[in-house]
Parts: sequence; structure tokens; C-alpha cells
Amino acid sequence: MTHVSAPRSPTPADPGLDVLVARTAGPQPWRKVFHAFNATAVAVAVVTLEPSDALLLGALGGIAVVLLIADLFRLRNDQANRLFFRTFAALASPREARGIASSTWYAIGLLAAFAFFPREIGVSSVLVLGLADPLAGYVGRRFGRRPLLGGTLEGTLTFVVVAAVILMARHPAPVALLAAALSALAERRSWPLDDNLAVPLTCGAALTALLWIV
Repeated sequence: MTHVSAPRSPTPADPGLDVLVARTAGPQPWRKVFHAFNATAVAVAVVTLEPSDALLLGALGGIAVVLLIADLFRLRNDQANRLFFRTFAALASPREARGIASSTWYAIGLLAAFAFFPREIGVSSVLVLGLADPLAGYVGRRFGRRPLLGGTLEGTLTFVVVAAVILMARHPAPVALLAAALSALAERRSWPLDDNLAVPLTCGAALTALLWIV
């Protein structure tokens, strides 16, 4: 008679998914550094190397597709999901245990910024996503005391200030300030889109419209 073994239970050396996910809770500073580095690297590469549209969109699109396929696989495979949280403990987030990873949405957001908007606006939108968003998240978690739109007033103000500084270095001040405020609102009220997609889309659309008006 063939013996069928029972499913292997998690052990201290091989913890279950819930344990691995719990370890990723908290301010996640390396996750924010990772996102900021990626956005800055992409923006610098676009400005300095000036790749063709086909090369730029092809590279970003390829990365997004690979990450999306990997997500869909791990979300249907508990072992792959546990491997993901074990390997990327410093970069993962609890919400990714049952949903698409933020890094995947991030890659889609980078692609959207350059697919839908002129390159100058795309670079601005990517920098706002990569620098204003993680700094706002860190300040909100660490120092936030006043609730606002599901986050904190301190975090939202940080987003507006950082985004405004970035945008004023590249665009007229009135345009930059309004685009920064609208981007901060999108970051807070991004549902049903992930904020890593909503922020560059909102920033890019706001800059495009406001620059056309002025």
C-alpha cells in the first residue's frame, strides 16, 4: 500500500507564511531606500543616457511583466510565497502576502510615467514617486500624530514639501506647488490603484495640464 505523507508543518527553521509576514511589519527603512534608489537611478539614466523610446519602454515593460508573472506564481504557491518573504524580508510588506508586490506596481508606475507623458514630465513624476513617497511614509510612521485621509498630516506635509522642491527645480513654481499637492492627495486616496501607480499618473497628468494652461 502506498504511504501518503501528511503536509509538512512549519518549523522554527522553516516558519510559516504568517510568521514571515509578521517580520516585515514596521517602518521598513531599507524598503524606502530601495525605492528611492531605483527611481533616482532610472531618472539619471534617462537624462544622461537618453535611450530611445523603444529601448526605454521595452526595458521598463519587460521588468514589469517579469515581476507580474512572478507575483502571480507566488500568490498561487505557498512555498514560493514563503521563499519571497524569507529572501526579501527587508523589502517586503505585509500587504504583499495576498496581493501584487509594491515593487511590481512600482515598475508599472515607472513604465506609465514614460509611456503616457513627455520625457521631461516622466522624469519629474518618477522622482516624486521615488523620493516624496518613501520620505512621507517614514515621517508619517515615525512622527505622525494627527490623522488625515487614512494617513497623517505630518506624512502628507512631508510629501508636499519634498515633491514641491523636486518639481520647482524643473518647472515653474505655481505649477510645481499645485502638482505636488495633487500628487500628495493621490498618494492618500489612490484606491483602487496602488499609490505606486497613482502618484506618477497624477503627477504627470497634473504637470501636463498645468504646463499647457500656463
